[in-house]
Amino acid sequence: MKKPSQRKMLIKLIAFMALSSLLISCETVGYYSQAARGQLQILSTRKPILTLLSDENVVEELKDKLRLAVSLKEFAAEELMLPTSDNFDSYVDLNRDHVIWNVFAAPEFSLNPVNWCYPIAGCVSYRGYFSEENALRFAASLEQEGFDVYTGGVDAYSTLGWFNDPLLSTVMNRADYQLAGLVFHELAHQVVYLKGDTTFNESFATTVEREGVKRWLQSINQVELQDRAQQDQARQADFLKLVLAYQEQFGGLYGGLLPDSEKREAKSELQNSMRADYERLKMDWGGYSGYDNWIYNSLNNAQLSTVSSYNSLVPFFDNELARLNGNLAEFYQRVKELALMDGAQRQELISRFDSY
Repeated sequence: MKKPSQRKMLIKLIAFMALSSLLISCETVGYYSQAARGQLQILSTRKPILTLLSDENVVEELKDKLRLAVSLKEFAAEELMLPTSDNFDSYVDLNRDHVIWNVFAAPEFSLNPVNWCYPIAGCVSYRGYFSEENALRFAASLEQEGFDVYTGGVDAYSTLGWFNDPLLSTVMNRADYQLAGLVFHELAHQVVYLKGDTTFNESFATTVEREGVKRWLQSINQVELQDRAQQDQARQADFLKLVLAYQEQFGGLYGGLLPDSEKREAKSELQNSMRADYERLKMDWGGYSGYDNWIYNSLNNAQLSTVSSYNSLVPFFDNELARLNGNLAEFYQRVKELALMDGAQRQELISRFDSY
């Protein structure tokens, strides 16, 4: 006889599949089937962290990370007031580099990404696969339709409270403060999640992540790690500024009246110019190469469209948190109110902040 937790998990998966079956496209149902199978594989191979900590066969390096995860969860609940539930109480060794691979697509002469709509998450600008092979196959089909396509591996994600998310082996090689950021980021999605608005959701979670890491490092008196985290954020801000500046240039090109052949040539020139400016930026960073893999990819429209989602509203949310004197409870309530607003009203409020 199945345990209550197992029965609950199966009921949720059945509900998940039932939602997908309402969609008449066979290809879409096939997509949801792989998603359900992938999620089931993760849930069925979870091992309790406390059990692993008492297992003499588990290497000490992994145990140290698991102990850190336990303490991070406690900090998230007690100091950041995040809803932890039973999330990150278990661990899964995936034996692969990423948990899922997201596929992004955009027209050849537009930075507006293609959106896909899901019963639970709403409309988002990517399609996730638990198999890299399946992701690349889908990406190839989009390329045949003439889209710019970008495929990127993802190391963690939130099921938005549908399941108790485990800690995954794909994130265990991160620095301690980076693992802390990931835990805080994913838990933040359970505070507020606005269906169909990736930028709102990810920018909010990124704000909580950064504030959480700052407070956690202060609590353990890790000045050196604080400096590293701040340096990471400064480089990320520099990189984002570079990408956004070029997004504006690409947008101007695509909105112009040049024939397509000339647009393609100018598009290629902008991509090369962007890489050259990145090399100059690296010199300012003392040779830091953390963004090399990204910048020396295709730099097509699909790839360029991925950057601002996690960051573009962070200044707005930072301002809201500062306005509330860092009170996280009031900040969460404010963000919930924003999420309940009419879309046009919310955008008007945000645009007023942008004009300051």
